Amino acid sequence: MQAIKSWWFILAFLCGLAFAMVAEELTVRWRDNRLELTAPRVHFLKGKPLELLHNAASVPFNFNVTLWSQNHNHIYARNFESFVISYDLWEEKFKVVKTMSPVGKMEHLTSEAAEAWCMRQMDVPVAGVGGSEPLWLRLEIRAEDGKDGGLFGRGARGSVSDSGISLSSLIEIFSRPAQQQSHWGPYDFGPFTVDELKRSIRRGS
Repeated sequence: MQAIKSWWFILAFLCGLAFAMVAEELTVRWRDNRLELTAPRVHFLKGKPLELLHNAASVPFNFNVTLWSQNHNHIYARNFESFVISYDLWEEKFKVVKTMSPVGKMEHLTSEAAEAWCMRQMDVPVAGVGGSEPLWLRLEIRAEDGKDGGLFGRGARGSVSDSGISLSSLIEIFSRPAQQQSHWGPYDFGPFTVDELKRSIRRGS
């Protein structure tokens, strides 16, 4: 009996450690009634998309952040964004174009800086959320990889313009299985409350 208890303790410890490692993929901070996301361990400029970029193709990356409140069944807010990323073979730097309003652009970036800039565009408003209300947040990333015409019904090696993609198209992309695209996530954070995030800021100051 003692041996069984020991094994259950070890199993519980390993499960808890695995959960903690997953939770570290996504960090959420409160600032001015918005949730800011960082994910320093999530690297999407790799694999097939990076191969396409190094072959002078522009690659679209689509992000979806979902915020649930109350009971994990009520979607409080969603933030969809579309980015077109290209790579300068001479400078060995990345260019990122945010194609949805308000549009934006950053150039001469390292891969880490390009990934971080995309993440900074994914904040979510929480002005109407109660301080003690339980919240859950999820991040998903999908990218063109050239399979079956990719996200936009075209080969990835074709040039992708900076004009981007409509919100309705993004919603449709994230509503279907991810097998046809390179994808990362879902990365989950929660449950948490706005009050907890505020307290963590005070402790860190």
